[in-house]
Parts: sequence; structure tokens; C-alpha cells
Amino acid sequence: MKNNIIETNVTSSSPFRQGREGLLVKICGMKYSENIRAVATLHPDFMGFIFYPKSPRYAEPLDLKTLEEIPLTIKKIGVFVNEDLENILTIVFKYKLDGVQLHGTELVEMCSKLRDAGLIVIKAFPVAEAYNFKVTKAYDGACDYFLFDTKADTYGGSGAKFSWTILSEYKGETPFLLSGGIAADDAEAILKIKHPKFAGVDLNSKFEISPGLKDVELLKKFSP
Repeated sequence: MKNNIIETNVTSSSPFRQGREGLLVKICGMKYSENIRAVATLHPDFMGFIFYPKSPRYAEPLDLKTLEEIPLTIKKIGVFVNEDLENILTIVFKYKLDGVQLHGTELVEMCSKLRDAGLIVIKAFPVAEAYNFKVTKAYDGACDYFLFDTKADTYGGSGAKFSWTILSEYKGETPFLLSGGIAADDAEAILKIKHPKFAGVDLNSKFEISPGLKDVELLKKFSP
């Protein structure tokens, strides 16, 4: 099975390189061409595009020319919620995505098939209590990363934090990204997370002017 875990970008001009060692940064919920280009100049490791119609950050249709301008070092990730495998692969092919993030109740088999197709696979899990980590065990080996987000009543995240202290209860083998209400002033607290499987952060609503429109100047201030 292909190992899709990536190295962090080493572009010296990236503000995300200042003060962090080996911490991946994913900026999610992108949809506007000019904004995509502006965020790309910051050289995050991942850029996420949401293909869940109920999301206010629903990305369809994206401008193909804009996506082609994104540096190859920035991995383009499509975010899906309980979507059919065929539809996922159709969108992956259409936009030449590098990977997928599955934010619903997708089974291990779905993750394995997408990973075997050569895609980076991120599986999101809602977290409220430490016992929520138990469901991740079956997915070890089928995903490149897990994404731990605050448990909410709807799909797509709530923009709120869960207690990061419970991350110490995660005993799995798969590296994880931290999501859920991360803001520009959280950099210091993030640096204090010493979990051996902590791979990076997912930034979204706290860095927005409006849904899908990222505040580039605010993103520049985030330098864990």
C-alpha cells in the first residue's frame, strides 16, 4: 500500500515555516480564484476544497486554470461527506486533486480504495470525549492522516474547540491533524502539544472574512 505521508514544505518565504518544525498546515474551505491565488503565496502544505453541497464553502464549480497555478508542493484536497466512490473519483479527476478528506461515516473499505488509487486520504473524526478515539483503530493502515474535529450536530465542523488535553488519550498509529476553532492566537498553545502523532493543523473559519474567503493577512499572523 502506498505511503502518501508528505514532508512539510521548505519554502523559506512561507510564514508557516517560521517557528515550526515538521508541523503541517492545511487551509480548508477555499473557493474563490483570487483568494486561492493569494493563499497559495503563503505555501501551506494542503489546500482544501469542500464538495459537500450543504456547506457554505461548497467549492463547485472551481476554475481549472486557477488550480493549475497552485504550486505542486501544495497538495489539493477534496473534502467529501458520505459521497459515492465513483463521484469522488470523478471530481478528483476533474480537478486533478492530490487527495481526499472524508468527513462523514465512510467505512474503512472506502478509505483503502482511495488510498490504493494513489490519493492522500484524511479521515475526519468528531471528538468530544477520549472514548471517541476508539473508533479510529479500525482505520489504521487505511488512511494517511486522521483529522480530529470538534463534535457537532452537523457535518463540516462547528468552528469550536474541544479540550486538547484529551489528545493524550489517542494511542493510534496514524498521524493526525488538529481542527476545530483554531485561531491566529492559538499558535503558542499548539506548540505545547507534544503528542508523537501530532502532524499538523487545519485552519478554516477563524481565518475568514466570509465563508470561503480567507483573510490572508490574518493567516500570515499564524506562525506556530
